[in-house]
Amino acid sequence: MKFDTPLIPATLIRRYKRFLADCRLEDGREITAHVANPGSMLGLKDEGLRIWLEPNDDPKRKLKFGWRLVEHPGGHFTGVDTGVPNKMLKAALMAGQVPGLTGYDLVRPEVKYGENSRIDFLLSGGGKADCYVEVKSVTLSRQSGLAEFPDSVTARGTKHLGELAEVAHSGGRAVMLYLIQRTDCTSMTLAADIDTKYAVAFAKATASGVETLCFDCKLSPGGVELGTAVPFQSPI
Repeated sequence: MKFDTPLIPATLIRRYKRFLADCRLEDGREITAHVANPGSMLGLKDEGLRIWLEPNDDPKRKLKFGWRLVEHPGGHFTGVDTGVPNKMLKAALMAGQVPGLTGYDLVRPEVKYGENSRIDFLLSGGGKADCYVEVKSVTLSRQSGLAEFPDSVTARGTKHLGELAEVAHSGGRAVMLYLIQRTDCTSMTLAADIDTKYAVAFAKATASGVETLCFDCKLSPGGVELGTAVPFQSPI
């Protein structure tokens, strides 16, 4: 999936109020960009980081730039827009390009289920039972090569695991899919020290039959593509 507009480099000044970031463009101008990420962005919001912004000329948008990538030493990238993975993943699912999730006739995003929740993708048809797929964007890495989720306490994520467990317990297929938005990680685990309740809920969901899939991404200022399966290391 290509970005709608070619990205431009900038330097991060600060991220604040969750959805705002002050940045300095290469021509010296200081602008405010939209941050499509409600998480803590631990390790990704330090002053002076080289980042990549997507400009827009939409008159309906107050902010004319969106923060999409952080660039790391060695040419590695982290995607910080939590909406990008689902767009890319929807196209991959519809094209039958996601290992373990092929053979379905219909891919429906944002379908209501559980208790006032929406599943990211509901796969159906092909002579198979419906498959409920919850997607989480993974951006945290505190140890070289190891991605972690979550980067802050997520009561919403814990709730989703409980609802996936109910689907599996009722005989349906439930999948927790972690999409690593980093190019410098080769395995993944849960940050149990950050959110113990989430780790416990994950263990219970797994015991109930919820499956875990984990993939990395190919990230660059040109766009994002689904990568390959990555080993998942359970912390419990």
